[in-house]
Amino acid sequence: MSAVSAHIDDFAARGLPPAALQPVFLFDRPELKYPGRINCVADFVDSHVAAGKGNRIAILAPGGLAWTYADLQVEVNRIANVLVQDLGLIAGNRVLLRAPNNPMMVAAYLAVIKAGGIVVATMPLLRAKELSVIIDKAEVGLALCDDRLTDELAKAAAQAAPLERIVTFGELSSRAAGASPVFTPVDTAATDICLFGFTSGTTGTPKCTMHGHRDLLAICDAYGRNVLKPSADDRFIGSPPLAFTFGLGGLVLFPFRVGASTVLLERAPPGELLPAIAAFKPTICFTAPTAYRAMIPALGDHDWHSLRKCVSAGEALPKATFDAWKQATGLELMDGIGATEMLHIFISAPEGKIRPGATGLPVPGYEAKVIGMDGEELGPGQPGRLAVRGPTGCRYLSDERQSRYVIDGWNVTGDTYVVDADGYFWYQARSDDMIVSAGYNIAGPEVESCLLSHPAIAECGVVGQPDEERGTIVKAYVVLKPGFAADKVLAEELQAFVKAEIAPYKYPRVIAFVDQLPRTETGKLQRFALREIAARDAASSRTAAE
Repeated sequence: MSAVSAHIDDFAARGLPPAALQPVFLFDRPELKYPGRINCVADFVDSHVAAGKGNRIAILAPGGLAWTYADLQVEVNRIANVLVQDLGLIAGNRVLLRAPNNPMMVAAYLAVIKAGGIVVATMPLLRAKELSVIIDKAEVGLALCDDRLTDELAKAAAQAAPLERIVTFGELSSRAAGASPVFTPVDTAATDICLFGFTSGTTGTPKCTMHGHRDLLAICDAYGRNVLKPSADDRFIGSPPLAFTFGLGGLVLFPFRVGASTVLLERAPPGELLPAIAAFKPTICFTAPTAYRAMIPALGDHDWHSLRKCVSAGEALPKATFDAWKQATGLELMDGIGATEMLHIFISAPEGKIRPGATGLPVPGYEAKVIGMDGEELGPGQPGRLAVRGPTGCRYLSDERQSRYVIDGWNVTGDTYVVDADGYFWYQARSDDMIVSAGYNIAGPEVESCLLSHPAIAECGVVGQPDEERGTIVKAYVVLKPGFAADKVLAEELQAFVKAEIAPYKYPRVIAFVDQLPRTETGKLQRFALREIAARDAASSRTAAE
């Protein structure tokens, strides 16, 4: 089969890294062998209808909405026809999507891909400045936007020259109502790019990762098939936005690959996710460790017993959270590490092989190792940089940082890990989260995990604070549970607790009690923001002392 690109607009191909800087891709396993030409939407939607399963529920949402796979196919086809016939989309064009998690977002997402376009999904909370950077970087000419979110996008359009047209979901629905329900998928190559995933940009200019039709199937056939192991009878629910690849996989691709159903919630903080679980009776949940921890006190008020699998990702899962969730529910959280660069989870463990505290084993189809500063593979128990390769991998759009992420064909993720003698990978820290204090290397997440096991702690973040004597000291920002007093007595108790639980040199020399921690829209702790606060605090202390 020919692998000649179907893209008429070759922007993505021109933006790919040179072959020498791309990762090695692995397709050794039989489930990862794909034909040269694929339009993945045919596999995610059309295949179920063709198999006589079009009456199965694909999407549920609050308000009584329920779309079958046949309904979804019609919606996708109508929108694809609008894109091509009314809006002039040609294969390879980029289309920005801006919406919360709702059925129209999914239909538009799949329609763009089916029509040969490239989706550029964005978080609903992004502002005009952030959106304009994305529009300029991806040279986006068309945006599809939820009617409630047009203000910031309109401001961005005024700042970003490439964006020529914004179509609201209302207008899109009106146009689609009169469009044909039949659309033949564009005959794309398996390697044609269909998704631009932007990193959060928390530490600098956002990077744009590029993924093709084959990649979207590969994460389902590697992690989904071999680790998560869903069936067509499962019902998925969760909190991550669809613009976040964790959410795309967990709430759309994994269920649709097996003909299961998904529940889409526009808002899903812990206080709303639990009632939704009680109402929709899902079997598989995707959310962040912080959310699982926050839901524990309210479990008794809601019927959560339909759940059979709970996936935790987005940030490291503290063992204290794993233990607390298991004690409260009897369910073992399925930890996993993924990356926007890799599209989804590449280290995890299936039920029956979970080791509390460990991230897990390389997902079948992936290889992983721990390397030193010179790229040499380190042995068991030696902390180093995590390197991984498999059926997906990092391809930054026109970005010199490609050479720092991909080294000798391996994706080097920026995480510090230890691998044990049995091949399990144990998270230590993001490489920039290692605190070097008086010559000791201290992993901030390890101290956080320890603090979280104390009954007074609801949330915490641990970073290094500049210190003239020790270079850096360990500082903990702590959110208390109700009923505990934020005072010197408790601070000293927490310090003593850490000293008793882990090596004493790791204890937080400063504890700051706060009302909340800075987090991303996806719930990930923003340690860089805490480091900035700690640096300001240190500077203020020096000024006061002078």
